[in-house]
Amino acid sequence: MARACGTPGHERDTALLIGKCVLAATPAWWIAHALLDATSPAFAPFSAVLTMNVTIHRSVWQTLRYIAAVIVGVAVQAAIGFTAGPDLFAFVVVAAVALTLGQWPALGEQRSQVATAAFFAFSTYATATTNTDRALQLGQIILLVLIGCGIGLVVNLCIAPPLRYRSAEQGLHTLAAEMASLLDDMADGLGSGDVDAERAEQWRTAGERVQSAVGQARAGLSAAENSLPFNPRRLLPAHRGYLTFDRYRNALDALERAVYQLGSLTRSLGRWRETENTYTYAPVLEAYADFALRLRDIAHVIAELDSDTLAEQAEEMCRLANVAQEALQTVLNAAGDQELPLADSSRPYGVLVVEASRLMEEFQNTCDVLQETAED
Repeated sequence: MARACGTPGHERDTALLIGKCVLAATPAWWIAHALLDATSPAFAPFSAVLTMNVTIHRSVWQTLRYIAAVIVGVAVQAAIGFTAGPDLFAFVVVAAVALTLGQWPALGEQRSQVATAAFFAFSTYATATTNTDRALQLGQIILLVLIGCGIGLVVNLCIAPPLRYRSAEQGLHTLAAEMASLLDDMADGLGSGDVDAERAEQWRTAGERVQSAVGQARAGLSAAENSLPFNPRRLLPAHRGYLTFDRYRNALDALERAVYQLGSLTRSLGRWRETENTYTYAPVLEAYADFALRLRDIAHVIAELDSDTLAEQAEEMCRLANVAQEALQTVLNAAGDQELPLADSSRPYGVLVVEASRLMEEFQNTCDVLQETAED
């Protein structure tokens, strides 16, 4: 709660969601219990809370699937109950059919609610005395669900509906920061000659961490995109400039390819340490270290990416990309001057040079993508 009050983030979002759930559940319970005098009033607040989600788009889809699941469950009970009656054999049939229909993929996360609704419907059906009462009780369950879902959607729509366009930036920030940290450590090790087996293993582990950050960045991009549909806040002038995510998707695609090359590079350095015991080609490794530093500088800018200053940052990245291109050329020149055995497949130098060229290409692509979108 202290973090929720102090700074924006996950804790504040969670506190807001809890508050909205309380606001939705309370009137749902009051309507079901005090106004309708329902037999099972808990269905209304339960439905209001169950369909509350962090994005309006997801809430709408969860609500539709939940209502469909409840209707299917109640329908199963009605069909079997009015045919076989409320005895044990009928319950076995209801359970078997409801649990089977609960495997329907179209219902998504709400599939289990088919059986839940069927069991509650069976309980309500069993306590009623006449067929008319039984039909009214089953219909009341569906009505309570509709009331709860409706209140939940209204509360989620009207009270601070989340607009998570910054999630796309934050995902890139995290990914670029991980890449910058790895490149910085690689530059330090290559420049100083400190590349023992333990450090090479640390680089491989860090490379895997960077690859996992790609998944987090894609999740952030997906959250940003899903927060837009049905969200009234996107119509406000203050948000209209942030409602397209092509720049982030294209930049993330390029960075993902760079991450792949970076992971390949860390594995190549690990193999180099296994086969090389001397530093005969120290000038090449020093040039490689400088090249890694230049890439790190680009990653630092991406780690601080901001839509409000994207044009200036894109220009800075392109300038740094030119510096990195010069550093790569220094690596290639040093490889030629030192007669690096690039063609020797038993030694890793050729792979290291190829990976450097590919890595530079993907960083350049990232810079170009961000500059093009900044100009649009």
